[in-house]
Amino acid sequence: GHLDLASSSIHFTSRQMGVPVDGAFRRFDASLAFDPEAPGKASGQLRIDLASVDTGNREANEEVVGAQWFDVKHHPAADFELRQIQPQGAGRFQVSGVMRLKGSNQPMTFNTRLVASGKQAVMEGSFVLKRLDFKVGEGIWGDVGVVANEVTVKFHLVLGP
Repeated sequence: GHLDLASSSIHFTSRQMGVPVDGAFRRFDASLAFDPEAPGKASGQLRIDLASVDTGNREANEEVVGAQWFDVKHHPAADFELRQIQPQGAGRFQVSGVMRLKGSNQPMTFNTRLVASGKQAVMEGSFVLKRLDFKVGEGIWGDVGVVANEVTVKFHLVLGP
């Protein structure tokens, strides 16, 4: 299925000096090939346009696309490639795959809810990204006492036919 961007969202929360800071990505794309009868054959991809980051603060937006953070000039997108979906019962699934961000590849596993109705499927959940695994926030920003290493990413993806 293909993504309905207008109905979908990707939000994130990081902590700076212990205070939660929320943001969102405005442009992303996703595809999912999933047959509930054969979950092992599922495939999918999520691609996030990192330059579309919106922290709600213009200066922060300019900082976070720079070399020490996302370095969008050299790494314009984050890609998650879905490798496996394992049913957990009651519309819940464990998703495994590989996240590519800023030149680093890291395996990731997280839980998601998948609700299919008619020709539409809604996939939602969250995962925790350790930003230093991807060299996001280098130099003075490498201090996890200033900016926490864990970033919580929440997604709500609406996929059509």
